[in-house]
Amino acid sequence: MDWRDDMFRVGIYVNTHGVRGEIKLLPTTEDVRRFYKDLPLVIDTGKEPVPVTVSSVKFFKNMVILGFREFTDINAIEKYKGCDVLVSRDNAIPLEEGEYYVSDLIGCEVREEDGTVLGELSDVLTTGANDVYVVKTPAGKEILLPVIPDCVKKVDIENKTVTVFLMPGLV
Repeated sequence: MDWRDDMFRVGIYVNTHGVRGEIKLLPTTEDVRRFYKDLPLVIDTGKEPVPVTVSSVKFFKNMVILGFREFTDINAIEKYKGCDVLVSRDNAIPLEEGEYYVSDLIGCEVREEDGTVLGELSDVLTTGANDVYVVKTPAGKEILLPVIPDCVKKVDIENKTVTVFLMPGLV
């Protein structure tokens, strides 16, 4: 098991800010208010994780400016520019009923209500109206399923299955 398995990307470190070790983070999370003082995060270097704790949070345009207890000058933090910043599942935003982490959905077997297997959920697309599940069939084709109650009938994360109704015209 990889250390990243229970981690979620919340942003990308795009630049430094000032000389005291603050960074500009491009958030990849829907709710930028998720950043707060004392939040434990991890900088993903691609090799060893670098654990950090948020010491300050500011918002500027589409960026979040974060300071970390572990870094107090630009020279120490600059080498991690371009890295993903991750949060653990334990510190992630709690889900509402009917919400799921995308990482938990990927790999689920997608089947029709009669048990016919359509394929494996390979991606989730975010659109303006609703999310769309991308299902890769055994033949290598893709089926796009809108995540609406008429189509997605049951999501069972524990058993890694998604039960759907194939509305006319989707295949």
